[in-house]
Amino acid sequence: MFKSRKSLLIMALALLAVAVFFQPAFADRLADAINTTPKGTDPGQINTELATGFLGINGAPNVNLILGFAWAMWVGWIFSTVGAFGGIMAGVGHITIYGFGDYASTFKKTSPVMNKLVTDSIRVSNQWLVGTSAAMSSFNYYKMGRLVLPLGLALAAGSIAGSYLVPWLTAGKISLKSYIGYFGLFVLALGCYLFYETTPKGQAGKKQAKEAAKAFEASIKQEKEGGKVDTASMGVQVVSFSMTKCVFTFYGVEFSFNPLIPVVGGFFIAALASFLGVGGGFLLVPFLTSVAGLPMYLVAGTSALAVLVGMTTSIFTYMVVKDTPVFWPLIGVELLGILVGSFIGPRTSKYIPDIWLKRLFVVLALYVGIRYSSKGFFGYSLLPPF
Repeated sequence: MFKSRKSLLIMALALLAVAVFFQPAFADRLADAINTTPKGTDPGQINTELATGFLGINGAPNVNLILGFAWAMWVGWIFSTVGAFGGIMAGVGHITIYGFGDYASTFKKTSPVMNKLVTDSIRVSNQWLVGTSAAMSSFNYYKMGRLVLPLGLALAAGSIAGSYLVPWLTAGKISLKSYIGYFGLFVLALGCYLFYETTPKGQAGKKQAKEAAKAFEASIKQEKEGGKVDTASMGVQVVSFSMTKCVFTFYGVEFSFNPLIPVVGGFFIAALASFLGVGGGFLLVPFLTSVAGLPMYLVAGTSALAVLVGMTTSIFTYMVVKDTPVFWPLIGVELLGILVGSFIGPRTSKYIPDIWLKRLFVVLALYVGIRYSSKGFFGYSLLPPF
């Protein structure tokens, strides 16, 4: 317990140090956007008589920090449990619950520069949260023997180029409406696909994953009944590795993959995730379950490692190369919530059956996908909050 608390403290201090280091570099783009935005009391204008809020802008939404901490705990828990939806749930918080999305929309006609700056800030703020969760989740799952290190590194290798290229090409050029629409559309498509994978037909070709999941669940049941189970030694064990084939075992079941495939997949997944301003787990989960054929118990940790590298690259590009600001008073509190949620997630996910982890993914994907695609493309949400 002492080591865990010490690790949390070190990570929190490191994140704070990074925040302090980056802060002075972000004045120019934000200052330019504020200066070019009309001043007044009408929508789409900056009312200089109001208190400052998000990004230090007068009249911008002011978020309750307790709410920010609580929502970030949920974000950290869901990402570290299913290996996805960290960035998407962070987006739900930043765009909808905190009101930053509606705020950015007010500047669509009066100040496109401010509209796109707030949009970029939302994107990189999402990535700070999911990147932090990915770091802690990777560490926890590796200790538990539930992270396929060669596969995660292969995905991460491909993600570097994609995570750099998209922010460099799109920062300052994407309107909030388009962002929300594409955000929802891709999530909806993935939710439908994962729903298919929970059907008997979708499960038919996943013999190895089902066998490994069954063995893992049996060991957890034995552990709950008081038996001693060395779960770490039964976890992922790499048998052989080459440029074209990697073989590993998990609870006595053998798996294999071609490392070149996740490198290519990692590039496209990271590029799309960086465009949407999310972690990419909602794309990695179908890739890892369908292409790599892994059980869900291995997906969260392996996805987290790939997301970590992609997020680090993307955050650097947004903030250093493209001078995108974030609101540190809120982000700092959210990062603490992320650490707590990400600590709990790996320790509770082992008690959830493999099939229900997928179904949890599906429910969230369908809700988020329908809500944001309808709001982005039609101008109104088909699901609450409307």
